[in-house]
Amino acid sequence: MALAKVNGQEIFYTDSGGTGPVVILAHGFLMDQTMFDAQVAALSPEFRVITWDERGFGQTKWDGKDFTYWDSADDCLGLMDHLGIKKCVIGGMSQGGFLSMRAALKAPERVTALILIDTAADNDNEETLAGYRMMVDTWVQHGPVPDLTGVIANIIIAEPKENAKSIAKWQSFTIDAVKATAKCLLDRDDITDRLSEIKCPAIIFHGTADTAISMERAENLRKGLVGAGKIIPIEGAAHASNLTHAQLVNPPLLKFLRSVTK
Repeated sequence: MALAKVNGQEIFYTDSGGTGPVVILAHGFLMDQTMFDAQVAALSPEFRVITWDERGFGQTKWDGKDFTYWDSADDCLGLMDHLGIKKCVIGGMSQGGFLSMRAALKAPERVTALILIDTAADNDNEETLAGYRMMVDTWVQHGPVPDLTGVIANIIIAEPKENAKSIAKWQSFTIDAVKATAKCLLDRDDITDRLSEIKCPAIIFHGTADTAISMERAENLRKGLVGAGKIIPIEGAAHASNLTHAQLVNPPLLKFLRSVTK
């Protein structure tokens, strides 16, 4: 565990070490790098797995300014520079996928392959965005009250023990972090029209019970990526499928990584 000075931030990351092919994983909204603990455990005997906390989350020391997922993509690429990694597999869950696709657009020569978990290229419709903005307003005005955090946890995780762990972490979130990270999420641009520019192989996982991003939107993502095979459905999983259903995600993920890093 260490801090990397990147783009005016101090990015907190973990590095399993070793000499295997490098895999960098980025977490989802309101989560942190620990959501990939099961993937690190499964992959690290064979791969060097790096996980990191994005701006506004976890133990990263963020500068407090507004940012976009293009900035987060720069943070991922900057972390690679810091660690002396020229090219590797990158990916993530939800917003981790948002930033990873943007990194692939910015620096295609540095991305071996993409891991995309419960993510999309577009943004939510206006009705959904309005609902999310109401949640943000409630958090800003009243804090992470149980009625709110319970709803959010069930959207993202939907597993009682993991819900409780995340809700406990959310109690320490600052209002400034909530505002800036939510603005980044809700105001993100639609990159659907640019997906054809991404030529590298991609694997897409999607929870069949994901209410945050529909399977239809995941299919639209798959259609736009020339290097993507069929979506791997994670039966019964909500949004954070790699966290709650690691036993279904890890075997096909390992097989994919072996195929793209020969």
